[in-house]
Amino acid sequence: MTITVLPRSGRRAYPPRRTEVTHHFWDGLTAGRFETTQCEACGALSFPPKAFCPHCWCKRVRWRELDGAGVIYSHTTVHAAPEVLAHEAPYRLCITDLDVGLRIATRLVDVPRPPQVGDRVELVALLYEDGPLFAVRPVPAGA
Repeated sequence: MTITVLPRSGRRAYPPRRTEVTHHFWDGLTAGRFETTQCEACGALSFPPKAFCPHCWCKRVRWRELDGAGVIYSHTTVHAAPEVLAHEAPYRLCITDLDVGLRIATRLVDVPRPPQVGDRVELVALLYEDGPLFAVRPVPAGA
């Protein structure tokens, strides 16, 4: 279940913090895997990845790879961007409901037409010169 890795020039505007818990996620994303933690007691998924289950507080969690398919729950276009992202404006953001039951906020890239709530999307890894970020893009028609 690998996701597409899209090379990007430049550096990330806000590089994420790599911690003891999240380094596995960022390394996997670089390799084209979108992974998060799943509780061994109640089975709930957590995103962002956590060292414990936020649903039942169990400390037994394991990594689970996700395929990254989902639908757009909500979206917006940012025209007045913060200074550090002004050179990318306008850009799209969305809330995505992944088919596995997680809701995530992320960039929406490679949009050939105005997005619609309910459009199918897939997770992708954006590989910048200093590391990865994740985003979603529309699933091509007929795929």
